[in-house]
Amino acid sequence: MPSQRPRKTACSLPSLGMDASSLCMDTRHYLLRTLGAEESASSGNSVYTALAMSLRDRLIERWKTTQKKVAAENGKRTFYLSLEFLLGRTMGNTLLNLGLEDAARDMLTQEHRKLTDLLEVEPDAGLGNGGLGRLAACFLDSCASLGLPVTGYGIRYDYGMFRQEIRGGEQLEEPDHWLKNGYPWELKRPERVRRIHFFGRSDTYHDAHGKMRQRWVDTHDVLAVPYDIPIPGYRNDVVNTLRLWRAAATDIFDLGEFNAGAYPEAVAAKNSAEHISMVLYPNDSSENGKELRLRQQYFLASASLQDVVADWVAVHGENFRDFAEHHCFQLNDTHPSCAVPELMRLLMDEHSLSWQDAWDITSHTMAYTNHTLLPEALERWSVRLFRQLLPRLLEIILEINGRFLQEVARHAPGDTDLLRRLSIIEEGGEQMVRMAHLAVVGSFSVNGVATLHTQLLRDELFADFHRLWPKKFNNKTNGVTPRRWLQWANPGLRDLITERIGPDWKYDLERLRDLAAAADDAGFRKRWAEVRRVNKKRLAALVHQHTGVTFISEALAACRT
Repeated sequence: MPSQRPRKTACSLPSLGMDASSLCMDTRHYLLRTLGAEESASSGNSVYTALAMSLRDRLIERWKTTQKKVAAENGKRTFYLSLEFLLGRTMGNTLLNLGLEDAARDMLTQEHRKLTDLLEVEPDAGLGNGGLGRLAACFLDSCASLGLPVTGYGIRYDYGMFRQEIRGGEQLEEPDHWLKNGYPWELKRPERVRRIHFFGRSDTYHDAHGKMRQRWVDTHDVLAVPYDIPIPGYRNDVVNTLRLWRAAATDIFDLGEFNAGAYPEAVAAKNSAEHISMVLYPNDSSENGKELRLRQQYFLASASLQDVVADWVAVHGENFRDFAEHHCFQLNDTHPSCAVPELMRLLMDEHSLSWQDAWDITSHTMAYTNHTLLPEALERWSVRLFRQLLPRLLEIILEINGRFLQEVARHAPGDTDLLRRLSIIEEGGEQMVRMAHLAVVGSFSVNGVATLHTQLLRDELFADFHRLWPKKFNNKTNGVTPRRWLQWANPGLRDLITERIGPDWKYDLERLRDLAAAADDAGFRKRWAEVRRVNKKRLAALVHQHTGVTFISEALAACRT
């Protein structure tokens, strides 16, 4: 009998080093063997990309470990849906959170380069506009630093809002093509593509058990292609995920049209699909602009929910009994409010749940963050546009509203004015879907973003809802991550604070209270003022570099000693 060959085992990879020498070796590997750069004349962009790929490898090690840990714990997970994530530049934040700032600086010094110069190569990711997007990014950073299993979902825009230039004292707006040199931090996940429906009609049929059901047919579909960005916690080896969706056509082009010489028509479907993820906040003053904005919002909601539901089904099959205990969908403002009827559609149409079972799950998993008190700023979409673009969702919204108004009528019989104020559908010259009302009705939690803001939500904007569901409303004060905006952005102040009270404040912000004892220390106040003076000079130099305008740093603001 022939002897058996020894069983082959997969070769194991050693853990990546976290020192300057290891980082240097890996960066040179990517620079010379992956990017094919010339060793003696490599560009700043090539070195930046090579270092980014080396850092990404270290993130991926911790990413995989985090995913295994979350799966083993089988606890509750939160999925944060937002049309904006103003991430800023990733390399500096990654170096800070991995504790590799000094190693990278030493490595680059050996290569006769400066870390500060390399950081300037990276463009700001054009995924957000202002406060909403920055707070979303800080939220993900904080959740990872706290070790919370939170996944962000957004859209991978090809172009940010705009790139501003000042010429002759006037502001000029140029396209912000932030992806033109690639984005080495992301990983494309083609195996997790989702199909998104638009247009078509709703059809009634009987399933295999003779039960009447609805389905969305004759649709024009778009593919949602995911790209994952690792989100590291602060020196805790936790790496969470931001998954961004890019729109793509189901077919690249019509070969028949192309061969007939109709070149624009041949790629019309591709162009129409890609418009969805083309630009952050397209102008919605036109009817086409309104349609594109609603397409973006539904695209985000549907792709993200399909993704989460598919993961559940892969493990639990069609048993959704414990789904609500393990999932929370946080809606960042009204933009992702389509998630409420979309989860209902997926559970009922795709997985055969009854209305009541689907509603029990939906209303116990959705949570809504409101960011604005202005009624005119709360999104409203015409029923006509919904009927044309998302007919099945409109059916579900109307059913949600009908059942909700029956509940209100039982609570306040005969109060037709209350019904009018609370209705998800606004009556008038043209019927409109009130997206904020849809989010409130479909969520188990509604929060403002500051104590006063939340109080005004309760007392004014959503006063009727608050009287109906007082326990649903709560406050979550927004904040920005101090690590990025103090520890990384203000190294002089960081070092001064650490010298005075020790390093533990970087992990526990309550420790900053210990600085109160230094308020009466004249020497400490003098050094604090010196940090401010240095920072003003940095700001003046930055302004001059980018605009040619000269600031007198001493005139920016008086320093008190």
